Amino acid sequence: MHAVLEPQAERSILEDATTVRKIALNYRRNKQQDHTAKIDQAAAQFDYAARRDQWWNPQAYSLLWGTPLWAEATERQRILLNQLYWVAYYSQIVSAEIATIYFNQTCAAGLYALEDFREVCDMLDLESAQERAHINAFKTISEAVEAALFGERLFTYRMRTPFTETMVHFDTNALKAKWKALQLRAFGLISSSNAFLACQYFTVRGLRTLNGKLVQHELSRYCAEMPAPDDAPIPSRVSLYHFHDESYHFNSSTILSRDVLRSVPSPTKYESFVANLGIRGCQRDHFYFSAAINGIFWYDPALYGRIFKLLRSPHFGLDDRAALEMMRRCFTEESEGLHESFRTHRTALESYKRYLDPLEYVAADNKAMKHMAKSTVAGWVERNRKEFMRFEREIEARA
Repeated sequence: MHAVLEPQAERSILEDATTVRKIALNYRRNKQQDHTAKIDQAAAQFDYAARRDQWWNPQAYSLLWGTPLWAEATERQRILLNQLYWVAYYSQIVSAEIATIYFNQTCAAGLYALEDFREVCDMLDLESAQERAHINAFKTISEAVEAALFGERLFTYRMRTPFTETMVHFDTNALKAKWKALQLRAFGLISSSNAFLACQYFTVRGLRTLNGKLVQHELSRYCAEMPAPDDAPIPSRVSLYHFHDESYHFNSSTILSRDVLRSVPSPTKYESFVANLGIRGCQRDHFYFSAAINGIFWYDPALYGRIFKLLRSPHFGLDDRAALEMMRRCFTEESEGLHESFRTHRTALESYKRYLDPLEYVAADNKAMKHMAKSTVAGWVERNRKEFMRFEREIEARA
């Protein structure tokens, strides 16, 4: 029997029986339903040729859905756009999960100072192992699709470090990228020795996961509601398995950012400042909305080159002039697809506000999501038209 010592004057997670039970329950249930083996098996069995004529997502979750390209596409082209949505969407998730694996570990170190931190860290270790399986499956399937369709990458990329822009297609440049990398390295260093900032990271992780749940619920339901889900296309099954895992990850974020936070000292002004910087960074990352892909807040001009390559491919067969004209119609004019993406953006904004509302240290501009709220359809049109003119001149000069 272990000796029981009197608790120290500082607050301890052991004194919060409700939180201890929440952690234990979430960890136990995640272990019991862990989909790692199913995801690994699905990725190993994926054969694009066998399922290339099937829809993998609801139709509305297709690349450039609701735009002139979608309206004029053939059935086969629409299926292709549906599958490329899966590839593009989960390529973005790969980037987010690479960062999650790293910060799970640095922030777990920051929680070592808590009494009986083990179950918290074991919970995060399980999640990191699941993230590695997710990344492998997303990359395996997406790279196989692009190899078969194009013989080169379109939305996929080589493995990357966590010290880069989390948003894959973002309004950035070399200087901004270096500054972002420096900020991420600095946060990893200070969060590994600061329990409050370690907990606060999960506030940001919770916001990002909350955004993902908006789309992933629809993708997973598409598979779950099939007459025979076990015979669904493998990418659809992976969407379902991933959603189940991420549901527990979201629970973890909420427990750590709210419940465990009660067991650490109140933040200093410096800690609150750093915490709010992270939330403002999330607002910047999620400022844009895209006509190309509903539910991922990409910067459309960063996609122009890839969409041009897609339209010039044999799957659409457009020449330079026709491809540019189609892009002009899709990316500089309002469409049903654009407005649907904007509605998703607004839904995410309101859900972020509700998520942050109980947290006292969050600054007023973050609670109101003031920066993210400035994103408008009119701003999208003005920005995209300006950038498209520049892109068009580059293509014409190259011809």
